[in-house]
Amino acid sequence: MEAQDAMDTIRNWLSEEKMEMRVQEDARAHLHLLTKYPSGQNGHVFAIILPKGRDLVAISSMTRVDAGQQDAMKEMMDEEKDQWKAWVHDCRTNLIHTGVDWVIHLGHDGKKKPGPLQAFNVSEPIWYDGLTKNEFMQAMRRLWLAKLSVIHEIKYTFGRGVGKNGPVDDWKQRANASSSTGASSQEKPKKIEMDETMSFGSDFDPSEWL
Repeated sequence: MEAQDAMDTIRNWLSEEKMEMRVQEDARAHLHLLTKYPSGQNGHVFAIILPKGRDLVAISSMTRVDAGQQDAMKEMMDEEKDQWKAWVHDCRTNLIHTGVDWVIHLGHDGKKKPGPLQAFNVSEPIWYDGLTKNEFMQAMRRLWLAKLSVIHEIKYTFGRGVGKNGPVDDWKQRANASSSTGASSQEKPKKIEMDETMSFGSDFDPSEWL
């Protein structure tokens, strides 16, 4: 399968499933789409990227943690350090057990990253020789369920939050690094901000996946 075939096929599959698509400009990719899964008002936003120079489709989804939930995490960090360490450990092991690729972003204290959990992303590649509609749709389903497992655990432990995205220190540091090297605004990662269910938002940075 060639990149053009994969592009056309994926567009057809999303149309067949009545899933909305938004094309993003991305010079490093043959195709960069945003879509929602499950389709409908409460779906989560996913990035679908066909990077140039690779024979694969990268599917990913990023979620930012609510500011109120981050504040509750900080309280646990101060008052119950062992419980906080155990919670982060369980979060990591639960993501490992899902079988998907993942990254968590913890708050910074200098070079240390003690928390709180500020954002997390899940992703999965599908190589062209294994690209079928079933594998493509099941990959989004696996990623969605992996996200839900973390979201429900955060809500159960730290409440519903205040309905506002909290900070993500990793992204601030990257933005500052770009400014210090004289990178133009066109070279900075593009972020697409959307609301999601359960008082979470999502923020997609294509530079994470290419």
